[in-house]
Amino acid sequence: MPRRIAVVNRGEAACRLIHAVREFNAELDPSDECSRIQTIALYTESERDATFVREADVAYCLGPASARPYLDLTALAFALIETGADAAWVGWGFVAEDPAFAELCGRLGVTFIGPSAEAMRKLGDKIGAKLIAESVGLPVTEWSRGPVRTLAEALEQARRIGYPLMLKAAAGGGGRGIRSVGSDGELREAYQRTSEEAERAFGSGVVFLERLVTGARHVEVQVIADSFGTAWALGVRDCSIQRRNQKIIEESASPLLSREETRELKESAERLAVAAGYCGACTVEFLYHPTERFFAFLEVNTRLQVEHPVTEATTGFDLVKAQLHVAAGGRLEGQRPTERGHAVEARLNAEDPGRDFAPAPGRIQLLRWPTGPGIRIDTGVVEGDVIPPDFDSMVAKVIAVGRDRAEALARLRRAVAETTVIVEGGATNKSFLTALLEAREVVEATADTGWVDRARAEGRLTAHQHLGIALAAAAIDGYEQAESVERTRLWESGRGGRPHVRHQPGQLIEMKADDRPYKIGVACTGAGRYRVRIEDADGKNVVLDAALKRLDAHLSRLTVNGLAYRLATAIHGPVHVVEVEGITHRVSRDECDLLRAPAPALVIATPVAVGAEVSAGSPVLVLESMKMETVLRAPFGARIRELLVCVGSQVESGAPLARLEPTGTKDTPVKPPSSAVPVDLMVPRPAKASAAERATAALAWLRGLVLGFDMADEPPADMIAGYLADRDAAVAAGAPVRQGELDLVTAFVDIAELSSPQPGADSHRSPR
Repeated sequence: MPRRIAVVNRGEAACRLIHAVREFNAELDPSDECSRIQTIALYTESERDATFVREADVAYCLGPASARPYLDLTALAFALIETGADAAWVGWGFVAEDPAFAELCGRLGVTFIGPSAEAMRKLGDKIGAKLIAESVGLPVTEWSRGPVRTLAEALEQARRIGYPLMLKAAAGGGGRGIRSVGSDGELREAYQRTSEEAERAFGSGVVFLERLVTGARHVEVQVIADSFGTAWALGVRDCSIQRRNQKIIEESASPLLSREETRELKESAERLAVAAGYCGACTVEFLYHPTERFFAFLEVNTRLQVEHPVTEATTGFDLVKAQLHVAAGGRLEGQRPTERGHAVEARLNAEDPGRDFAPAPGRIQLLRWPTGPGIRIDTGVVEGDVIPPDFDSMVAKVIAVGRDRAEALARLRRAVAETTVIVEGGATNKSFLTALLEAREVVEATADTGWVDRARAEGRLTAHQHLGIALAAAAIDGYEQAESVERTRLWESGRGGRPHVRHQPGQLIEMKADDRPYKIGVACTGAGRYRVRIEDADGKNVVLDAALKRLDAHLSRLTVNGLAYRLATAIHGPVHVVEVEGITHRVSRDECDLLRAPAPALVIATPVAVGAEVSAGSPVLVLESMKMETVLRAPFGARIRELLVCVGSQVESGAPLARLEPTGTKDTPVKPPSSAVPVDLMVPRPAKASAAERATAALAWLRGLVLGFDMADEPPADMIAGYLADRDAAVAAGAPVRQGELDLVTAFVDIAELSSPQPGADSHRSPR
């Protein structure tokens, strides 16, 4: 067993190895210090204070993230030598499937915790893996049976196989280097782009063609193998819930396969691993057509996968510790682990579903994880950490396990709802996950690999629940923010002997949510009490009475018309992040003339100059974040009045980038597809109040008015008349109206005495 393991990875993956090593050390005799394993974190300059760096026994800086050191074999070799590592664990991503790194470790005398370079080349190359799969009897779809090295060859093979097809990079992975094509024209357009993308991302531009299986499910077999010819297929996962070939939800076992089909898949995967001389953890992936009930081999991932926890949860088998065991020459002995129960995993990412899932990194301002039976959280961050824009956007994996699928899904829904993450200047896909887990297709296990993209195109999988509550909470925060400014002005002006205050009763705040404008009137009618009027673009009004109780800087409880809601809020410049009962909303103060950065990013292009006129939807700026480009477009016909940044500027989230001047053209403002769908604000209707309740409320309103709070919509005279009409019935019902009247009169007398220019000697005594 190695003694100093370098983690050639970061974040959640690095923490996964650190935890496994700690567990291994905890199993040792306390006196056996010689057998303890140390972990070495390799990190970039921007990750100096990251959780995985703090948690490791030793830390070594690789240099700036911009140099991409996790992919630089020279930098990695130097780090392994300098730290005295005798083993390297790669997890997933970066060099996890790079045979050149495995060979480098061999030359340095460092144990590579993974397969041999030869086995990696055999199975990591999608073309080679298909040929081996065919040789051991695995079913494959019709394909080009080799690379298509020219466009002419690709067109010839496409006509032989027949459209639709998948054009794939032989070295691709993670959803990259893959495109569907349905005609010669689409193939001509995609061929060069796919090859070039694969060359940039994976160092190889080799591509091939295979028939596209529509309506298919993505199933995969987790395998662990030793160096003595034993391979265990531990379980079958279903990973069909994908967005643009990126997995979102994974579960084990597959809800569709029969026991016989599961056995067949496992045996096929074991045969493939043994035929390739594989040692370590790998995943054999298949497409499964539920209607025709046939399988087609897809590829082999020669590494541990992101979704491995669902297999661990259902088998009780630690795959990372197993990797360490077989890498050290250990055998797989005893009974093969079997699956029990059901597990489902959701990937929580720092990305904004409202901007087509653009990366949305930033500092984690608030972080609360769920607890309870059957819940597991795999993460590499804590509150206060920064999610850097240089790497993958994953925040955590939320895993739930239950006795059956229904219980596992229910636990996962609860766990996601109870997860609270606020990223300063960023966002997460939490609300999207909530909508996803409640979708009928997910609950009934009928979704195929293309379902998410189709549903999104139809305007589904968006969470608008409690939008009215979120608007009210944001407006109240805006009111309190403005009031705080005025209070500060009062104290500062009072120091010079001339106190000045400009407070106006009530405020009108213009805000936007999901690109829809709202005018919101807010009046503070008492301590923690507000009346809020929300008016939409169609002139429809919703009026609500709210009581706010602050629990800390971010958490609060808002009671609206008698119903209480759990809130988590934060203000990032003009944007209010409001989470209501687990559903996150981004509400912004209307700034029609200003374009702001949606996330920390690098300005890589400014297509238009100052003074130029642009139409609605025209590109104004191009940003890059997490290796992805984001185009900021003009929301209306405008003239570029001012560019506040230049190419090469590094901007923070919310930073002003350009100022626009409307030109008065009749261009239709650019709106997302969801804006065409009417949104119910979902504000609860007030319950019918009794005379006693109306009288008590009226006294509270009048006392607030006396104490200087904002007036409600109803004139005081009408309030008093309404109170007197309900008073006798309230007294008969036992309501404490007389005490309320005394409190009202006492407050009035106290204010009058305090306001007197010449108070009497006993004017400040409490009344008896």
